[in-house]
Amino acid sequence: MNLVSLPHFCLVLEIRRKVPVGPVETGFRELIREAAQKLDLEILALEIMPDHLHLFVNAPPTLSPHDIVAHIKGLSSHHLCRKFTHVTRMPSMWTRSYFVSTAGNVSSDMIRKYIGAQRRGG
Repeated sequence: MNLVSLPHFCLVLEIRRKVPVGPVETGFRELIREAAQKLDLEILALEIMPDHLHLFVNAPPTLSPHDIVAHIKGLSSHHLCRKFTHVTRMPSMWTRSYFVSTAGNVSSDMIRKYIGAQRRGG
């Protein structure tokens, strides 16, 4: 039996700046997929909004939610600041906090639907 962890993350940009749009969003999406591959995560749902993102993953239970967030925040801010000059001018890309919940009382399909509805204003 494979044990898994199914965390849903919400990461917020510093001062709710609207950064990941257009080419930045595309680069950001690639960086998140790269980070997921390095950490052996399966992305179940990903929605990048102008001022925050939702990420639902299947993660090894040996990997803490904090480690996942730290890796994604560190990799994305480092690479996006190098590639896009307007991101570099921000004092910090991410807030220090984040939201995480695990799929326990709610089905994985319900979390996917919730994340998918974010773009549509649901």
